[in-house]
Amino acid sequence: MTALLGLATRLGLARLLLISGAREDEGDLAEFADASFAGGVDIMQLRDPSADDKALLAALTVMRKAAQRYQGLVSVYESGPLASEFQADLLHLPERGYTAAKARGYLHEWALVGRSCHSREQVDAALADPDVNYLTVGPVFGGLTPDSGLDLVRYAATVAPPSDASAKPWFAVGGITAGTLDKVLSAGARRIAVSRAVTAAGNPEAAAISLKDRLRHAWNSDPAMANLTLQVFKLQ
Repeated sequence: MTALLGLATRLGLARLLLISGAREDEGDLAEFADASFAGGVDIMQLRDPSADDKALLAALTVMRKAAQRYQGLVSVYESGPLASEFQADLLHLPERGYTAAKARGYLHEWALVGRSCHSREQVDAALADPDVNYLTVGPVFGGLTPDSGLDLVRYAATVAPPSDASAKPWFAVGGITAGTLDKVLSAGARRIAVSRAVTAAGNPEAAAISLKDRLRHAWNSDPAMANLTLQVFKLQ
C-alpha cells in the first residue's frame, strides 16, 4: 500500500497511464519501469496474460519499487486475489467480469477501482457505479465495435468533462501514439493510456517525456483545465 499524497489526489492529477507486460523476454523490467516513471508516467498497469501469478506478483513488486521514487501508482489488472496479495492501490477491471463492489472485497479501504469501457452504455454504467473510481475509454483506434473510436472519446468528454474535478477521471486508450495524440486531444481527452508508444520505444524515458509534455501543454492551454489542480486538492 502506498502512502504520502493521497491516492485519489494522484489519480485526479494523473495524465499518462502505461500498460506494460512483465518484460520477461527483455529482462529489463526494473530499468524500464524506472525510465518510464522518470519520463512522466503516472500509473503503470501490469497486463501480461502469458505470466503466471508468481511472475505477476514479482513484476508488480518491481514496478512498485520504481513507482515509489516518483509518487507513481501501480495497477493490477483483473485479478482480485492477486490485488489482495499485492495489497494493490489500484485494481483495473475489464468490461466484463465481477462487479466493482465485489472487487473492493479484495482491496484495502483506500484502494481505487477502474473499469474498461468500450461503448457509451459502458461509460454511463461506470460513471453511475459508486464503486468505480476511474475509467478507460476506447479503443480509440483499431476498435472492433461501432461506437468506440474518437466518437466515444467525444462522448466521454461530454458526460465526464476532464476539467470537472467532481467527475470521474477517464483515460482514452487504444492505439494512441505520438502520431495520433493530437486527434485524441482534439476530441476532448486530457488523459491517455498507452502501451507500445512507450514499451516499444528505443528510449522509453524520452518517449514518455514527449507524451507527457504534450499532455501538459493541452492542460495548460485549455482554460477549462486551469483550476483543476486546486479543485482536486479541495475535494480530498
